[in-house]
Amino acid sequence: MNKYVLLVLSLATSLAYAEDAKNEWQNTSLSDGVIEKIQAAKYDYKKCVSDEMQKSGYQKIDTRNATDAIMKQCEPSLAKMREVYTKADVPEVIADRHLKQMRMQTTREVLQGMMFSAASRTAPGQ
Repeated sequence: MNKYVLLVLSLATSLAYAEDAKNEWQNTSLSDGVIEKIQAAKYDYKKCVSDEMQKSGYQKIDTRNATDAIMKQCEPSLAKMREVYTKADVPEVIADRHLKQMRMQTTREVLQGMMFSAASRTAPGQ
């Protein structure tokens, strides 16, 4: 009887480990062509943001509202990068996480730049 209990427990344990292996993160590899497309899309996104920041209309409104407007204008460029990810069979969770990270980092940079620009315009002695 003890042998059967031991056999059942060891079988259940090995099945549990096999199930965990399915849920583990598997390293993915992207081809050089896909990486180049992602970098090109990222460059286009950053260029869009930079070009929008240069427009004089944003200088006249609140920096937070200007930042929000700039980010909304460049959202289609970010959508192109998502297409590259989906065509490369990158899991949506990973692609969305990377795009969210990039969007947040760029938003911080834009807001900081807009605040710096507004502060330099209103500084005494200008």
